[in-house]
Amino acid sequence: MTTLNAQVPIAGVPWPVYKLVALAFGLVTLIVVFLVTGSAAPAVLTAAAITTAIWVGFAVRRPSRH
Repeated sequence: MTTLNAQVPIAGVPWPVYKLVALAFGLVTLIVVFLVTGSAAPAVLTAAAITTAIWVGFAVRRPSRH
């Protein structure tokens, strides 16, 4: 998992790659659910849930900085 712990500078702030992966999955989920349902509410809620689950899941598995 070392590649997911790598950091990418965005506007001068280092972001772990796992956060960008979570956001990308959330965006794809948003688009797919919106195209399937035709409604924004389920698309936004599902995308938020997926993004949060991935973000927290990788954060928990991430090695401690201590």
